[in-house]
Amino acid sequence: MTAGAGRPDLDAVARWVADDPYAGDRAELQQLLDRTAAGDDAAAEDLAQRFAGTLTFGTAGLRGPLRAGPAGMNAAVVARAAAGLGAHLAAEGLAGRGIVIGYDARHRSDEFARVSAQVLAGAGFAVQVLPRPLPTPVLAYAVRHLGAVAGVMVTASHNPPQDNGYKVYLGDGAQLVPPADRQIEAAIGSVGAARDLPRSDEWTTLDDDVEADYVAAVVHALQPDRVDAQARRRLVVAYTAMHGVGTTTTRSVFAAAGFSALHAVPEQEHPDPDFPTVSFPNPEEPGAVDLLTALADRVGADVAIAEDPDADRCSVVCGGRQLTGDEVGALLADWLLRRGVTGTYAASLVSGSLLAELTAAHGQPSERTPTGFKWIIRAGSSQAPLVYGYEEALGYAVSPGVARDKDGVSAALAVALLAAELATTGRTLTDRLDEIAVEHGLFATGQLSVRDEDLAVIADAMARLRAQPPATLLDRAVTVEDLARAETPLDAVRLTGDGVRVVVRPSGTEPKLKAYLESVVPVPDAAGVAAARARGQVDLDRLRTEMSTALGL
Repeated sequence: MTAGAGRPDLDAVARWVADDPYAGDRAELQQLLDRTAAGDDAAAEDLAQRFAGTLTFGTAGLRGPLRAGPAGMNAAVVARAAAGLGAHLAAEGLAGRGIVIGYDARHRSDEFARVSAQVLAGAGFAVQVLPRPLPTPVLAYAVRHLGAVAGVMVTASHNPPQDNGYKVYLGDGAQLVPPADRQIEAAIGSVGAARDLPRSDEWTTLDDDVEADYVAAVVHALQPDRVDAQARRRLVVAYTAMHGVGTTTTRSVFAAAGFSALHAVPEQEHPDPDFPTVSFPNPEEPGAVDLLTALADRVGADVAIAEDPDADRCSVVCGGRQLTGDEVGALLADWLLRRGVTGTYAASLVSGSLLAELTAAHGQPSERTPTGFKWIIRAGSSQAPLVYGYEEALGYAVSPGVARDKDGVSAALAVALLAAELATTGRTLTDRLDEIAVEHGLFATGQLSVRDEDLAVIADAMARLRAQPPATLLDRAVTVEDLARAETPLDAVRLTGDGVRVVVRPSGTEPKLKAYLESVVPVPDAAGVAAARARGQVDLDRLRTEMSTALGL
């Protein structure tokens, strides 16, 4: 995110152009300068936005639009970020150690990976770069697997095609958390001109062994042999990589686990940075899984799975219905608990409440964490280490010992193993959801999501909610907690009552305001599940209306 824009400082633009060693980006800015000098107001406005501030480390590191200037993702910004990371590591006594770099198939990702490698090698680090565009979980795995002190993944995950990003992992294999993010940001601020940074081509391109080792580690962790071999081979799985990088790795994992070949959506099977078949390359967005659902119908799939473009998230369709992130999160937790996996189960504060019910029934601890997998993956303790974590935004860690981040590839395998296991008794994923509802109640969850490029609208809505929160939701009294005043401050407000919960917060990666809604409906018996689901949807619709009013939307 950047600060608001005014008139451009043309001297600052000229200095940036002079300091930018990358010809294409220089030319882009020079053209805007020339147009501005000729009186082009649109060019002046564009320049003002590009120089209104700098990209900052948010929920997922650097992320922003591909454009020249300090408020965009471009080679000079990436070079300075790499230099800042190197300076931070050197200050921590890690100079000269190993760093591994991965990248997806977005526009300029390979270039940004190469620039990072040159700058970090120029700073004296032993740099290794993954051999081709690969999923983010492979990079997260590689950090610890290769004994690196840091990892960089060039990706904007599920953002629009015009974006890219720069995700940083430290030696524990997890994403940055404070104070390291602020320290690196300060180090970036102390970096001089990108043109003057020392560079070296003395870095190594890895072979395919790291991906193969990741595949073997995932399969070993999830123990597919515990599920009947015939059931695994008979399961029909439809799949889409959503124009991203997940196909090859996911196919390898499924083959190694004894499944028949995946039925892939042909239009979306191979990387395409323009994402031509979807409005947003995010499985959460309306219409994003339409091609997958159609394929599942054609091939008679038992389950359909969509990964986002960097394959760290996955979505599930069963019986023609796209399951929510909370439903998949509960199914996977229930599966692991029934398998006897002991330890801490964690979910973010915006995720559903069912996880705590499931873990309590099995005598296992659960935790709620701040939003973002960088916090989820750090849940647990030495006595009860994290064994599972999820967030409602389709992120799951079913094998946190392999990759200390959300991992759509291992989650896809876990979903398929569960589906195959249920199929041996003639049941499906949705059947198991019904059974869980009878056991614990129906936990209906949903969202109210508002996108607005004007961040002031989002800030005003949060201010309104804090000043005048509703006293009731669904005609039930609610308690209001401003989490900005919590011990670990978060820009969020939580409202809770008897069988109702809402959490409101701005997105950390997109210009969105999100309200996470939950209604718990009692289920008397199996015959009452359908009525409870209908009641839950009514409650969610009403909560959307009530929260829209409370937020002034």
